[in-house]
Order: sequence, then C-alpha cells, then structure tokens
Amino acid sequence: MDALATAFVWLDYAAVAVFGATGALAAAQRKHDIVTFCFFAAVTGVGGGTMRDLFIDAPVFWVQRPDYIIACIMAAIAVWVFGAGDARMKVLLWLDALGMAAYSVVGAAKAISLGVMPFSAVVMGVLTACFGGIIRDVLAGEPSILLRREIYVTCALIGAGVYVVLYMLGVRDMWSGLGGFAAAFVVRAGAIARGWMLPAFPGRGRGRTN
Repeated sequence: MDALATAFVWLDYAAVAVFGATGALAAAQRKHDIVTFCFFAAVTGVGGGTMRDLFIDAPVFWVQRPDYIIACIMAAIAVWVFGAGDARMKVLLWLDALGMAAYSVVGAAKAISLGVMPFSAVVMGVLTACFGGIIRDVLAGEPSILLRREIYVTCALIGAGVYVVLYMLGVRDMWSGLGGFAAAFVVRAGAIARGWMLPAFPGRGRGRTN
C-alpha cells in the first residue's frame, strides 16, 4: 500500500481537483455564485472518498487533511476565473478520465489495506470514483451518470476489479495499481474517442408505442 500511495499521491490530489472542477462547472451552467461553486466542487471532489471511508469505518480522509478541500476550492476559483469554454471542457473530460481511473484503484487499495473482502473492495473502488459525480448531478438537477448509456461506472468497475484480482494473485502493489489504472483509463478513453457503449436493453421502453 505504501508504494502505491506514493505513486498515486499527486494524481490523488489532481483527481480531487478535477472532480471539484466538474462540480464547479455544474454550478457555472446554473449561473451560481462563488460560494455555490466551492460547495459543488467540494462535494464532488471528496464525496466518493467520504462515503467509502464511512462504509469501511475508516477516518474520513479529508478531516485530518483539509488540503483536499483546499484543492477543490482552488479548482472552483479556477473555473470561476477562466470560465468553461469548449476547449477547456474537452481537456477536463480527459482529465476526469484520469481521475476516475486513479480513484477506482486508490479506493479499492485503501479498502484492501483495511482488511475489506476483495469483492467489497471493488465496490469501494467504484464508489470512490463515481459517487461524487452522482451527488453533483443530483444537486445540479442533471440525469445521474447511472442513468446514462455512456461507459463510465463500468470503467471504474474494471479498474478496481483488475487491481483487486492482480493483488490477490500476488502482484506487487505498484504493478497491480498501474494495471488497474491503465485498464480503467483505456476503456474510458475508448468511450470518449470512439463512443463505446454497452448494449441497451432490447425490450420496449416505458411509454414507447409500436
């Protein structure tokens, strides 16, 4: 865990900041004030990790490390100052993919290090990577990422799953972490660049007529 934590420490902060920026962008679309920008950024940035720590009965990570909240606030201020142009949105989309991939592994790794069972550790990885975005969408009145066909939650599931499987096979933390990160990012990159989607339910949708 120590090697993995060292390797991902800066990416961890970057992921929090990127997720925070997506929260601030949601506030920007609603023309909110700077305080709401910071609130959206903080909730999105640390929401997933907070829920993970509560579920596994661990100290909530940002309580003793307020620099995570500061990173979210800085991201919110950056969005407020520089705005949300199309080019920045595209860059942020790719940065979000990096953050999601990192958090899926970091969340699973923290759960494993505290003695959580492998299957539950995978769930914690997905929760860490995705729950902040779910909160953001609810607060912004947008359709949740769980209700969209784009591949996102699946990427976190793949990343956390690959990490846990490699870890259980005895692969060193560094390599199992990189393997999980790469798997999650590659699938998400395909979804962004190629429009990959999972097959939809073949039955008739609610309210649809023949």
